[in-house]
Order: sequence, then C-alpha cells, then structure tokens
Amino acid sequence: MATTTLAGVAVCCPTVVTLEHSRSNMDVRFFLNRRITFIQQLYVTASDPYLERKRKIEAEEEPFIPPYSEDGEPPFLEEWLEAEESLQVIGRSCISMLSATLHLYFRTWERQIGIPVDESMKPDFKNGWFHGYKAYFARHTGIKFENGPSNLVMLEELVLARNRIQHPDSITCQSTHYADNDLQKIPHPFFVDEKEIRLIAESDEDQNMWLMPPTISVSRESLFTALAEVESFAEWLEKVEIEEHASS
Repeated sequence: MATTTLAGVAVCCPTVVTLEHSRSNMDVRFFLNRRITFIQQLYVTASDPYLERKRKIEAEEEPFIPPYSEDGEPPFLEEWLEAEESLQVIGRSCISMLSATLHLYFRTWERQIGIPVDESMKPDFKNGWFHGYKAYFARHTGIKFENGPSNLVMLEELVLARNRIQHPDSITCQSTHYADNDLQKIPHPFFVDEKEIRLIAESDEDQNMWLMPPTISVSRESLFTALAEVESFAEWLEKVEIEEHASS
C-alpha cells in the first residue's frame, strides 16, 4: 500500500504498478504460450487413435467389418462408445490443464508485481480466483479485464468446468455435469454437446431452464477455441499495459 497526505492526514491507498516494471524478471507470456502449445499437441496426439477407431467403425473398415446380425444393435457399439468416452476424458483433462495454466499465469504476475494478495482481497477471491485476480489487476495495475476484447464468460467457465471435472459426483460413469449453481452463473455454457443444445432449443422450455444439468463436453473445436482465447487474453493484457505505460 502507498501512503499519501490529504489535508495533513496520512491516507493509505492501493499501490498501482505496471507490468512493464516487472517485465525484465521473466517473460511470463512465453511460458504461458509454451504450455498452451503443449496442451494442443497433447490433445492431437492422444485423440488420434480414438478418432481413427470411430472413423473405421463408421466406415465399416477392418477390423470393424460388421458381422451378420438380426438383433438391431449397431455393430461395435461398445468400441465406438469407449472411443468417444476416451476422447471426452482427454478433452476434459486438457481443459483442466488450461485452467491451471491461466491460474499459474496470474499467480506468476502476482509475484512479478511484488504485491501479494492480502486479507483485503479475500471478498474478491470468495467468488473464485478468476474474479479475484480481475479485482487484483484493477486495483494494482489499473487494468480492467472488462475493457478488453476477451470472452470473460468463457474464461470463468474454464474454472467452473475444471472444478467439476476434478470433483465428479458419481463413480458410476465417466461423464461430468455442470451443477445447478454453475448454470446460474453461466446459463449458456460453452462446453456442451451440440445435441443437448438442440434439444433445449427444440423444446418449449426456456433455454435458461435446463431440464437437467448438461454434460461437460469438450470437442477439438471447443478446446482449441478456449486455448486461443487464453492466448489472446494474455496478449491483450500485456499489450494494453505497455501502451498505457508508454502514454503515461
């Protein structure tokens, strides 16, 4: 905290620093981008055999040539479902890694700035570390996340999704669902299967009123969109600070 004097009275006020003052210590975004690149290649490498298995089953290629059957059940259904479930586990794991990466990014800048989160900021962090660091940067650097082009709802959803993924409700299935209180914060979650969205859109229910909490579903497209969003956010955060510092 800095101290100033008003009418002869010493008053404490939040210390405002610039990221530029800390930049020489570590190129934080460089390491953020390395982690993002790693997550991207991990998903591509790990998902490829399961995508190929699904493709072969649907194309009826070896070793998934359907035998003669009259029971009406799609051939190799168990193998197809296992591949799809595996893809979801890989995607959710990558989302957890991305959330942790963003958290580490903020914590590293906190150390670089040199002003630790103190008791006065506990109310801000009570609603989650993303909200907490949004208040932290506004107080100590003057940067307001809301002024940027980033999808802050998606970044917040990363945190909520990661929490659900890491703390599943049931041992009976591999899937993970949003909680009711998550949907109060984010009525239109991003990491949801398109089929579930269509079912809500085609029903008479208000889209804000899910019939049941939707499954957290991570596709290649949604994961790569989230990766790009985090990368773009970090680029904006550091760029806008440089511009403000240069003009001051």
